[in-house]
Amino acid sequence: MKQAKDPYAALRYPEFRYFITAQFIFTVAILVQEVVVSYYLYEITHDPLSLGLIGLFEAIPYISLALFGGYFADRKDKRTIIQVCYTIIMMCSLLLLWVTHPSTDHGFSLAQQKNFIYLTVFFLGVARGFYGPAWSSLKPFLVPAEHYSNSASWSSQFWQTGSILGPASAGFLYSWLGLTNVLILVLLLFLTAFIFVSRISKKGIQNIEKQADVFKSLKEGISFVTRNRILFYAIMLDMFSVLFGGVVAILPVFAKDILHVGAQGLGIMRAAPGLGAVLTMLGTAYFPPTRKAWRNMLIAVTGFGLATLVFAVSTSFWLSVGALFLTGAFDSVSVVIRQTILQVLPPDHMRGRVNSVSGIFVSCSNELGAFESGLLTKFIGAVPTVIFGGVMTLVVVGTLLTRSKELFAVKLEKSA
Repeated sequence: MKQAKDPYAALRYPEFRYFITAQFIFTVAILVQEVVVSYYLYEITHDPLSLGLIGLFEAIPYISLALFGGYFADRKDKRTIIQVCYTIIMMCSLLLLWVTHPSTDHGFSLAQQKNFIYLTVFFLGVARGFYGPAWSSLKPFLVPAEHYSNSASWSSQFWQTGSILGPASAGFLYSWLGLTNVLILVLLLFLTAFIFVSRISKKGIQNIEKQADVFKSLKEGISFVTRNRILFYAIMLDMFSVLFGGVVAILPVFAKDILHVGAQGLGIMRAAPGLGAVLTMLGTAYFPPTRKAWRNMLIAVTGFGLATLVFAVSTSFWLSVGALFLTGAFDSVSVVIRQTILQVLPPDHMRGRVNSVSGIFVSCSNELGAFESGLLTKFIGAVPTVIFGGVMTLVVVGTLLTRSKELFAVKLEKSA
């Protein structure tokens, strides 16, 4: 007789609760900071390429360091790595506060302010290079293996809830409090997340060759990803769809120049994908999409591409918000599937390296996708850029469909 699945199984473990609470608070803080700084930067430059350069300056150090971050995550205490990275991120926020504070900003030209912002984003990318692999590889140590799928759903829900509240509140906070007070609030949120992470105990590392050659070790992580076709194709599908189809980076252009809704409208648009995602993920806790994982992932990314095309041609604010809501809903399905794969397949001693490889692909899709969007928008305009992205997403789905039919039979969960 089958035992009913417990949709709250992962939440019954205290350290996992500390983990997702810290994740939620950190996500709110980092996205509030990202939205207000991006909007401020676009206000002082009126250049969509400046928005794309934010992604580029964060992607370069992250991509350069993530593999080494995975190497250290497999050999050092993950909690300590996260705490060090939080400290660096708080220092970056302090720098932003100093550069943009009314008492000091008169001493900087607009070009100097812009360069300081890019410098800060660069060091945020450095911190992410070590933080990302450590954070992703810590999660499987907090719950038993039979609850990996459930923990992936809850972790994604808390992250997506933060991704709703952060951008949605950022526009209003920027209008009500101003940039300086918002950055002070962000610092307090980062400190709170640091405290919750500190409540997670250190996790011992077993079966690790401490003196193993670093490049050989990194090669093992890359080889593991490329040998597992469902993992490799899932990462590739996500990377190319967001690389071409992501519109988040250029939303300030739509808010200010196309839909004319200002900072508050930008906050609503930034929150819409997260709202769609978290509502969808509430359902995935009860009905996991991993039963027919590859089929569901292809359907989800197809929906993401179609919703992106609707957003591109929309001239109505609320239709645009609805389309963004659907992009988040469809994207959340692929996120849960990919996170489950990343927890189920890698052995414990390789989790850091495997997650770092995955993180590099994700960074390519997010940050380099932001640069691609900003660059194209500068030369061909925002609407053609988004149309191109939606079409390319559908092309990627069709291409991988023809190469991966054997993956339809892959099961990530065993029957209870």
